[in-house]
Amino acid sequence: MIDWIYRFARWTALFGGIVLVALTLMVVASVAGRALIGIGLGPVPGDFELVEVGVGIAIFFFMPWCYLRGGHATVDLLYMHTPRWAQKAVDTGSDILMSLVWLVLTWKLWEGMLEKKEYLETTFILQMPVWWAYALCLVGAVIGCVCYVAKTLTRFGLGSEPEGWTVESNAGH
Repeated sequence: MIDWIYRFARWTALFGGIVLVALTLMVVASVAGRALIGIGLGPVPGDFELVEVGVGIAIFFFMPWCYLRGGHATVDLLYMHTPRWAQKAVDTGSDILMSLVWLVLTWKLWEGMLEKKEYLETTFILQMPVWWAYALCLVGAVIGCVCYVAKTLTRFGLGSEPEGWTVESNAGH
């Protein structure tokens, strides 16, 4: 099961990358359109709204994979000089804390989505319902919750990382 979770997190990160590539192409088209207003072209309507939504979605889809690969920023000044048991305690404590933070984040995102849907809030230019963005981000947040819990379970020995998943290949601490 944990193997499947790790693979799924990789696929969601790839989806986030596709979203960012699409946003980049849209921004290039919008900037080129602005530069070529004289020949009848123009910017992409609502380009900044789409960038805001797209980047938020991409981040929520990247974060689970980043966490599983140990890609979060860390401060190693003291960590690397502590005994192995203390490093393991710090890693386990941070995993538990991150799981709790991610659960609260997902819960608040759910509440925010329901509120945006209830009040029919839309973006200014495109008039796109804001709750759509919240819903897509919520998908990434739920995937993140599953990944954070899975990694925490592996720390407690209640599961194992996928075959070929080596600590050395992770950025880790």
